[in-house]
Amino acid sequence: MRESIVGERDSRLFQPDVLLPAQFFSTLRRKAPQEPERRLVVAILEDAVDCFHKHLFARDHKARQLFEDSEAWILSDDRDWPFSFANICELLDLNPEYLRRGLLTWKERQLAERSRGKVINLEPYAAPDDSNARVA
Repeated sequence: MRESIVGERDSRLFQPDVLLPAQFFSTLRRKAPQEPERRLVVAILEDAVDCFHKHLFARDHKARQLFEDSEAWILSDDRDWPFSFANICELLDLNPEYLRRGLLTWKERQLAERSRGKVINLEPYAAPDDSNARVA
């Protein structure tokens, strides 16, 4: 019994902290007085994370494109463009790898949860036998 309690406590100890994007960005906004440039890069990062979260399961083309663009921007290591993910993270004193890892972990969890909820019929479809049908 004690081992199961200790094991449960240990597993909770190593669980990642869950932080909503709004909580993260509100903390970031309060850290220092913001110049217009800083507010701009915070808004760019916030928009990308919002598109990443909001449009993961999008079905329409425009929303799906927003997700794909935000994911590509987040995963890019390009430092040539001033507003690249890596440069914005550096400007805001954020570790880009840590943020990427967190977003990808979130995505994997969302995909796993969604796939667990779906019932997949592995049997081939067979049309019902209409030879015994009666007309009343």
